[in-house]
Amino acid sequence: MYISSRENKNVSRKECSGVKKNVILIDFESVRPASIEILSAEHFYVYVFVGANQNKVPFEIVESIHRMGARADYIKITGNGPNALDFHIAYYIGRFSADESPPFFHIISKDKGFDPLIQHLKSKKIYVARSESIEEISIVRNALIRSATERAALYIAKLNEPKVTRPRTEITLSRSIKAHFRDSIEESEIPIIIAAIQKSGFMSISDKKVVYNQVSN
Repeated sequence: MYISSRENKNVSRKECSGVKKNVILIDFESVRPASIEILSAEHFYVYVFVGANQNKVPFEIVESIHRMGARADYIKITGNGPNALDFHIAYYIGRFSADESPPFFHIISKDKGFDPLIQHLKSKKIYVARSESIEEISIVRNALIRSATERAALYIAKLNEPKVTRPRTEITLSRSIKAHFRDSIEESEIPIIIAAIQKSGFMSISDKKVVYNQVSN
């Protein structure tokens, strides 16, 4: 599959809600995220580059791409070779950077071979960064921190309810948080939520043991 004219037009649209467009280009040969749901906000445009010999994409990613509509797509590259996928990503960065208001580009890849290209593009005032995971993207990380603070408050309220058994170890705390929020959070968000709970002063963790600094109401 390739990017059609609808995506090019979409990337050229004016920025949404005052937030600059962020184009996420995922090197699926190098990084295979279990989900891209965290990129569902309107200022994200997601393109998953699939290798010529890769025949499977997780259902969760396909479902998210379909749900995002014209803001997401997957691109099956043509041809084989050590840098075939890299050249495809470079092509689409060049194509989209010609827009009147170029977006922020984020390459998700463990391949450091992108770094010289990124350095060159930055010298041309084109913002490009490489991250080894979606969660490392600064705008995503900041959103996670904000949502973690909100979720920490909700979880603390739960632990302050009468007759609630509080987790006593870091492992049981992680499991309890995951169970409380069910499918609304990713595993990678749990440590951030725990950090937010500790920052609130409600508890601390020492030698993997949870120490509560407040008594329940």
